[in-house]
Amino acid sequence: MSLNKVHKNPFNVIVIVAALGYFVDIYDLILFSIVRVPSLKSLGLSREEIMNVGISLMNWQMTGMLLGGLLWGILGDKKGRVSVLFGSIIMYSAANFLNGFVTDVNQYEWLRLIAGIGLAGELGAGITLVNETMSKENRGYGATIVVTVGIGGALLVGYVGANYEWNTAYFIGGGLGLLLLFLRLGVYESGMYQSVATKAVSKGNFFYLFSSRERFIRYISCIALGLPVWYVIGILMFFIPELSIKMGVIGTASAGTGILCCYSGHILGDFCCGLFSQYFKTRRKVVLVYLIFTSICIPIYLLQQNITTRTLYMLCVILGVSSGFWVGFMSIASEQFGTNIRATVTTTVPNFVRGALVLMMLLLNFLREDIDLPIITSMLIVGVVVMTLSIVSLFGLKETFGKDLNYIEGETI
Repeated sequence: MSLNKVHKNPFNVIVIVAALGYFVDIYDLILFSIVRVPSLKSLGLSREEIMNVGISLMNWQMTGMLLGGLLWGILGDKKGRVSVLFGSIIMYSAANFLNGFVTDVNQYEWLRLIAGIGLAGELGAGITLVNETMSKENRGYGATIVVTVGIGGALLVGYVGANYEWNTAYFIGGGLGLLLLFLRLGVYESGMYQSVATKAVSKGNFFYLFSSRERFIRYISCIALGLPVWYVIGILMFFIPELSIKMGVIGTASAGTGILCCYSGHILGDFCCGLFSQYFKTRRKVVLVYLIFTSICIPIYLLQQNITTRTLYMLCVILGVSSGFWVGFMSIASEQFGTNIRATVTTTVPNFVRGALVLMMLLLNFLREDIDLPIITSMLIVGVVVMTLSIVSLFGLKETFGKDLNYIEGETI
């Protein structure tokens, strides 16, 4: 098969392997959120310690993703997209497998950091490779398959978390990643990247993104666009046990079930987002509709009182659908920049979005502890900030549907 072949059919080996890779990535990414309470209980922590240490461990994981986003993004542009697919999965699979053996918080912190670094490379490399090997008219279908199938990993981790011990759940995640390595042997590098690799141009230069005001704004806007997705997952779903008490939920609410319901909504939301983008031939307008929908759903969710767990979980599904525009966000980010810097952008942007959860947590804790606001009020304020930044950023980005991606950043925009 020619390395320069352009696929029109989205059901090709690169799309399938990228989708399965993201499936395992999502499993491992949200696994800690699922097993946070039982794993920390097994280490002897109290209820109050579980929340505080849980925030700390999530911050370690997200810090790892920030570092990994830079590492894998730069390597993807300097050494190739396929090398990142192999290196990242080896790292996060090994780290998650070892997570099943932790005996204290210090070990847990370092392994979540290493896992975060490894997890950072999967999606960006996969989406970049898919976009560069598919036709410009149909690449949106490929990205939709990758994201929709990948999010299915949340369903698996929800099942595993509910039916197996927390350390077994880590072993399963590590094993799945290592098995996926065998499927990757048939993946080839994109011809678009190879044509740039032989040219004397700067590749994977992260600081080049800050070399002009216009390019910097474009990059920051891409990051801000995706913030609502991780606000919903990392705050509204992550803290369901604590939040449900303040909401007066009738029954015991589980973060694992809430995250499972939210990701179930994401599957539908992202599938529709990808199809609508292809049908209407616009990514920006479709994502704008999702942002408006999410802005409406957040206060409806947070202001509920004395509801049943069933109603709570239904609201989690609706929030998942409304914030299920990850495929549109990733496509917009990847299509904004030239081939010599595309992997750096496509890999760092989603990880900076995930890493921004650290800032959201800090703001939440500042409002909740320093200003002494109720947790629901604090979450609403954080939500207003996040949604405002995202909507404003969208208007700073150009429409990229059908854009020719075979160019060098700085020569053609």
